[in-house]
Amino acid sequence: MTAFGKLRDEAQKKAGAIRAASERKADPKEACGLFRIFSAAEGKLIKYAADNATACGIPPEIVTNLKQQHTKTMGIQARVCQAAAAPPRPQGPSLSDALGSGAVPDVSNIRTGRGTYDTLTGTPLGNR
Repeated sequence: MTAFGKLRDEAQKKAGAIRAASERKADPKEACGLFRIFSAAEGKLIKYAADNATACGIPPEIVTNLKQQHTKTMGIQARVCQAAAAPPRPQGPSLSDALGSGAVPDVSNIRTGRGTYDTLTGTPLGNR
């Protein structure tokens, strides 16, 4: 049971490294490497739990849950590593570029009058 605890602690430490990288917005290549390391540690934990379940008294539900969690981890790892392998996306225009190119409303170019949504002087459903 001591070996299981060490393997579990090691996997939790690797998961903590992923959490820390996520909080500081690490690049996808670094995240991919961290997920590979965590996945390997999780795989060792599952193998040990499956091989020594009866000797250590590990319930079969725990092994099943660990395997399901590992499947989810592998899916996330695949997506992260796919994003790391993809070429960087081109940067679009900034907000100031997008807003700076159009006409800016001022007193001279604002029309007033009765429009579809002019509800200050009438009903939005029209005259009835």
